[in-house]
Amino acid sequence: MTSIIVNEHGGPEKYEVTDDSPAGAAAPADGQLQVGLSLAGVNFLDVVQRRAALPTPFRPGVEGVGTVTAVGAGVDGFSVGDRVGWMTGGQGSFSSTALVRSDKAVPLPDDIDDETAVAALMQGITAHYLITDTYPVASGEVVLIHAAAGGLGQLLTQIAVLKGATVIGTTSSEAKAEIARKNGAAHVFGYEDFADKTREVTDGRGASVVYDGVGKTTFDGDLEAVATRGTIVVVGNASGPVDPVDVNTLNTSGSLFLTRPTVVDHVRTPEELRSRTDEIFEWIRSGDLTVHIGDRFPLAEVAAAFTALESRATTGKIILEH
Repeated sequence: MTSIIVNEHGGPEKYEVTDDSPAGAAAPADGQLQVGLSLAGVNFLDVVQRRAALPTPFRPGVEGVGTVTAVGAGVDGFSVGDRVGWMTGGQGSFSSTALVRSDKAVPLPDDIDDETAVAALMQGITAHYLITDTYPVASGEVVLIHAAAGGLGQLLTQIAVLKGATVIGTTSSEAKAEIARKNGAAHVFGYEDFADKTREVTDGRGASVVYDGVGKTTFDGDLEAVATRGTIVVVGNASGPVDPVDVNTLNTSGSLFLTRPTVVDHVRTPEELRSRTDEIFEWIRSGDLTVHIGDRFPLAEVAAAFTALESRATTGKIILEH
């Protein structure tokens, strides 16, 4: 039974492939599901955990889809054989079997296949709350999305367009720019001059909201690109953490709002989690939202998958096949 373990913090090479029985092979405790994995999602949250966030040793992987193989006591609404997905509450998803909290599991509809589901969970739910809650995007607004060709960036772009917004995207290459345009971005710029270009195409007003998953290298430009009383939403730090911010900067830059939300605070109850996935799945059914698989790796090649993710050379969702 293949399982991945992290025995010490560091880079992708710290993922170790083992054949021992993972914790997920144990019988589920109260409130848990035992799930046989089919696919796992590759996320920057996994990178944060591997670098320092979790004490070692630990079983990596926070997102997956699979079939319920056993049900713990006190669990309602799930049976052996059900297809489920999760993006929190199932640590150890880089394994053949995982234990998942039933209140964090989502039943998967028959018309949503496993690849679509795993691409729509962590990144789809994140895009959903960022557009609908963190800053409720309205028709006619201008939205700036960094890394617009990435898995999250593509979903943010599509949902913002669905809400009637004009999207400005940033990418690192023309090939990625074309992906951003296909997802609905009206303007796509490089990182070196995005602030000036954003002001130019908005007649000096700037963007109502900036969604920044790049972090350190883009934040100063965000302050210039965002409109007066606009909002900067830091959603990741692919280039490194943002330097400490002097709160007075938000005043001198135009009475700005700055926030750093996390997904766990937006799926606090099963009802909240499922309301988000219900809407995401409906958008997929209607054709308003399309998920994109950027690359697939066998579970044993987990280090290569994260090398690709952390190089920022990929587009779309990266998945591990079990």
